[in-house]
Amino acid sequence: MAKNLIQIAIIGAQIIGRAFTRALRQELQYTKTATETNKTSAKTVQADRITGMSLQEAKQILNINDTDLHDPEKLQTNYEHLFNLNDKTKGGSFYLQSKIYRAKERLDKELKTSSSSTKTDSTENPNDTKPS
Repeated sequence: MAKNLIQIAIIGAQIIGRAFTRALRQELQYTKTATETNKTSAKTVQADRITGMSLQEAKQILNINDTDLHDPEKLQTNYEHLFNLNDKTKGGSFYLQSKIYRAKERLDKELKTSSSSTKTDSTENPNDTKPS
């Protein structure tokens, strides 16, 4: 009787061990796939941490798509409309207003980051001179 209980415990531990190993492998594969498909720059990750909001979430809040992302006028118009719509004196929500503000802040950081990276890419290094 005790021998059978020990065998059942061993078989159960083996099954749980295999399931745990399989789950761990799947999680590692998902992580690897996610990092390969989402190659984000260090500046983008830093901006996400500072504002507490991802770029995708900010675009959804302000109803901005990728083509409108570099249009400051549309960004400002959407921001002002949503911010005023959620004004507490008009029966709006302070929480939503703060989310809208943070979304604008996050998109402004992205615009600043992308404009500084294009300026860096467009300027040539003065030390790289080609002989003529």
